[in-house]
Amino acid sequence: MKRVAVIGAGVSGMTTARLLNDKTHVVVFEKEDKPGGLIKCRRVNGSLFHTCGGHVFNSKRQDVLDWFWSKFNRDDDFSKADRNSVVFMDSNWGGQVEIPYPIENHAYLFDSETQKRFIADLVIIAKNEGAQPNNFEEFLRGRFGNTLYELYFKPYNEKVWRRDLKQVPLSWLEGKLPMPTVEEMIFNNINHVKEKAFVHSTFWYEKQNGSQFLADKLSEGLDIRYNKEISSICYDDSQWRIEGETFDKVVFCGNIKDMVNILSGVDIEKYKQPVANLEYHGTTAVFCEIDANPYSWIYQPSRSHESHRIICTGNFSSTNNSIELKDGRITATIEFTDKISKEDILDNLTRIPLNPVYLDHKYNQYTYPVQDANTRNMIQEMKDTLSPFGFYFTGRFADWEYYNMDVAMGAAMDTVKLINGSEAQVH
Repeated sequence: MKRVAVIGAGVSGMTTARLLNDKTHVVVFEKEDKPGGLIKCRRVNGSLFHTCGGHVFNSKRQDVLDWFWSKFNRDDDFSKADRNSVVFMDSNWGGQVEIPYPIENHAYLFDSETQKRFIADLVIIAKNEGAQPNNFEEFLRGRFGNTLYELYFKPYNEKVWRRDLKQVPLSWLEGKLPMPTVEEMIFNNINHVKEKAFVHSTFWYEKQNGSQFLADKLSEGLDIRYNKEISSICYDDSQWRIEGETFDKVVFCGNIKDMVNILSGVDIEKYKQPVANLEYHGTTAVFCEIDANPYSWIYQPSRSHESHRIICTGNFSSTNNSIELKDGRITATIEFTDKISKEDILDNLTRIPLNPVYLDHKYNQYTYPVQDANTRNMIQEMKDTLSPFGFYFTGRFADWEYYNMDVAMGAAMDTVKLINGSEAQVH
């Protein structure tokens, strides 16, 4: 039986391993002591802390849905919820105004002058229909108009990206933002259309232990070597050597920046500098208890503090909240782009709505990959160079793509199809 090494026991690695495990001997190497990667969770004072984001499941791909539900009991292990998101806008008199998400469908909630400016923007947008934006700022202004850009899209996204929005490429947008037409925005405002009327407006969430349940379940039955920081992947005599073992194929599901430094035996020298130059952002996830509210996600464009989003994970499942929590309080993750000290966290919390009380925090160095115009072509060229040698890679930071969990699963499925196709060609 052929042997395949999978590097990384995150969503991509475990999906890959499970798909290959029936016909090959798969060994998974994981640098940490438990599976999950970015979807790991831990308990803090009895409450569940999603140490990076708040991961839920849904998908537009039927093959991903079919595979996922073949591994999990939907009725016993998951609950279905409506997405209920809101934008906390600063008011002119202090405090905040709660505008349902997406904001462009709720312009009727703004004051009359803002509504008039928005309507004038829609006329301009309609006249310029077909114009192609060159960067993220141009896209946002051209799609939603100057009024909403200045009120929400600019301050919010500048918090997320920490750069001039003209410098943010458009490639990350696919499937990430609503793409309403002028007609749809007018219709949705006139008819007060709610978020739950849209595609992807519902999601599935684990009844117990959040996305760590998912990670633990996917890891069952796999040969995972924990606490293994791989320092060398060497191609020698038509085989790959890792940790003193030999493998016929390798699927790398870690960070491409690490990959190019530990891989040898195949000439990838010309890619090392471009990969080293790839940009990214990290996230500081701050676990708090907050005032109870009905929301899933709260977006925060306010310039009075540095946080851009509150993920109300305490609303995803009651089991996420410790029984010790007082009535009227739930747990949530408050997100900050890049690294922020505990002192600055505590200072920011004094200016964030819903009376947050600090419980814990974790800085994740890699959460948001930032592409440029050449990133995708360069990475595809690397894949074409390495795949004839039986080396493949996939995952959020292997592909340098802004994957959600289900998209990472889909990319792993596509990679396995490629591997199986190459096997068929050999035979």
